[in-house]
Amino acid sequence: MVFFRDLAAGPPPGYAVQVSLFPAGTKTGSLRYTKPGGDFGPGFASEHKQWGFSPSTAPVHWSQFTNCSLDKDVKTSFFELFKIGIGPSSSHTVGPMRAAREFVAQQHRQAQWSEVSRVCVELFGSLALTGKGHGTDRAIILGLMGEQPDEVDPASIEHKHNEVRRSGMLMFDGVCQIEFDETRDIIFHPDKTLPTHSNAMRFTALNSAGNEIASDTYYSVGGGFIQKEGDELSPNVTRPEVPFPFSSANELLRIGDEHGLAVWQIALANEAAWRPVSEVRAYVARVWKTMEECLDCGLRTEGILPGGLKVRRRAPALFRKLSAQSNTDPLAPMDWVNAFAMAVNEENAAGARVVTAPTNGAAGIIPAVGHYYLQFVPGASEDGIFQYLLTAGAIGILYKENASISGAEVGCQGEVGVACSMAAGGLVAALGGDNQQIESAARSAWSTTSA
Repeated sequence: MVFFRDLAAGPPPGYAVQVSLFPAGTKTGSLRYTKPGGDFGPGFASEHKQWGFSPSTAPVHWSQFTNCSLDKDVKTSFFELFKIGIGPSSSHTVGPMRAAREFVAQQHRQAQWSEVSRVCVELFGSLALTGKGHGTDRAIILGLMGEQPDEVDPASIEHKHNEVRRSGMLMFDGVCQIEFDETRDIIFHPDKTLPTHSNAMRFTALNSAGNEIASDTYYSVGGGFIQKEGDELSPNVTRPEVPFPFSSANELLRIGDEHGLAVWQIALANEAAWRPVSEVRAYVARVWKTMEECLDCGLRTEGILPGGLKVRRRAPALFRKLSAQSNTDPLAPMDWVNAFAMAVNEENAAGARVVTAPTNGAAGIIPAVGHYYLQFVPGASEDGIFQYLLTAGAIGILYKENASISGAEVGCQGEVGVACSMAAGGLVAALGGDNQQIESAARSAWSTTSA
């Protein structure tokens, strides 16, 4: 068991906060208030239930990171937290595409790809229940064709999908054609779940005789991250150790005090342990460019969003309305922030190019706040955006490694709360705030959006 102290809201008198970790070796688990000789106090069961957890668990708060005693090594990179991909979902679109692509790549590594005559894909739990609406089936087909979320042209997706449906053939890894009947080879199991995670998928490769060549199960664990069954939760356990490992906000603040470093500098130094600084700077710039392009497109693209509800895009009309108004209202920038976030969210819903920040479901918040900084803050600069994103990334790592960014685990409000926390801390960094102010902003944003 791991016990956390100094909770901002604190448990009731006589109660302690207890966290159980599962499965062995991972950093996810259940959280509950416990009391000697008893369980929950009055009212706690309903509070837990409204968060979408069972009565034995509770929502995770930023303050629970302050004294946690988990492994201090940082395993998550900015490159992984901020993935360039497509909408509408990081867990139901980006993750399944990456899993399908990884399964294909494994057949190449094992020199089995030429034997593959057919691939069968089974979807479980949430992927089966909401996969059609999130384009999970389409994403898997693209992944089997060798496409990757950050490289596939969103404008080409519909044509590629329709061609597979029409021909009954799929270009496996873009190299050889195999038989593929979507209605037969993608099986939805809405009434079945696998024990590790609700977003589960199983890939099975068959030869021409119908015999199984390979079969692997993958989990889409949120934010576009995937985990293959039997592998460690982090796929990068062999990566070099970072110079400034941290697993809590307190540790991050202590490192800053001891070494005279801002949060963004700590994050940059850790990334530099894995790749050249020039590569880090180039990717941060690419992430921001992608965010800006997505936001701009969302402000200008009219029409109806995909899906049976026929929802009309709202961001362009709001953009025109705000553009025609004077800026005498001191709260006008907040209306613009709403328009910016809405523009990205609608592009995500349309299956366009977006960045997981840290998920697709919350993808509008960090671009919107960054765009606000550039548009409304005197003296704003690209260096400020660099510091904004790296700081946001460091905060996101705390949530990713100590709790979750997965909507399937913490609910939509949870992933949005994480994004708000990341954006708030990042904005303070861009404005020149110190580390303590960054931590306070991140903590306050989480408490406000997720309470």
